[in-house]
Amino acid sequence: MSNGEHPLNGEQPSSGEKPSIYKKTDLTYNDYLKVPELIGLQQPLSQPEHHDEMLFIVIHQAYELWFKLCLHEIERALDFMEQNEPLKAQHFIKRTVEIFRVLLGQIHILETMRPIDFLGFRDHLMPASGFQSLQFRELEFISGLKDEAYLKYFQSRPEVIERLKYRLASRDLNSAYLKMMNGLGFQVPVTDTVENHEAVLEGIRPIYQNPESHLEVYLLSESLVDLDQALSFWREHHVKVVERVIGFRRGSGGSSGVEYLRSQTAKKAFPYLWEVRSLLKLEK
Repeated sequence: MSNGEHPLNGEQPSSGEKPSIYKKTDLTYNDYLKVPELIGLQQPLSQPEHHDEMLFIVIHQAYELWFKLCLHEIERALDFMEQNEPLKAQHFIKRTVEIFRVLLGQIHILETMRPIDFLGFRDHLMPASGFQSLQFRELEFISGLKDEAYLKYFQSRPEVIERLKYRLASRDLNSAYLKMMNGLGFQVPVTDTVENHEAVLEGIRPIYQNPESHLEVYLLSESLVDLDQALSFWREHHVKVVERVIGFRRGSGGSSGVEYLRSQTAKKAFPYLWEVRSLLKLEK
């Protein structure tokens, strides 16, 4: 090999360029996925390091990656709903539901952590709390479960408040669904309020009364119910895991812990898609 040649391809680095053992075209798995950076993000706080803190960190970081993908898929679904393309939107909602199936299985890995082991590093988490997951709150907001009251829990984080305010003012699946239905010719109000809730139910009833005649819209509607159910299951499973690991202690962020989590399980992003079932009648 001549003096100054690149060890692999014989090319001499340009002046000031840091030599590399790879050609620029030799993209590797680790390069593409940024694996070294990714696996360097787990930094336990306990000293000496408690064995189970690594489990706790990895599980929650994995949640956040999946939440990011869910938001990505829902945004795509919203694009198609705004174009009155229910079947195309349904594809991405269905994918999001499948992601939540993975999340539901993943959360129970935490149950392999004994309560006494969690206590071994729990104090190092204070006052951080899963309640502060920005992306999960974004998932609720983008589904239609918008609640400005959550902003008060992030007063010390202006960047989080800014993001949540953006989500509060942005499109969501609930309103996009009603607007799409109206755009497709169904007699559905574009908002679901106390005053016009009955009109919303009557407007979507034909879809459930005769699903074969409105198949694309029916499939999307049921996928939205699946998503609503997946969010509910996530909350319920979260309650059970937290109860099993910490009992009825207060949450690390100062919340009432299990009691608070249990109060959130009944929330629904698409109440009319659940209620409409009680209006159906067999046609003679």
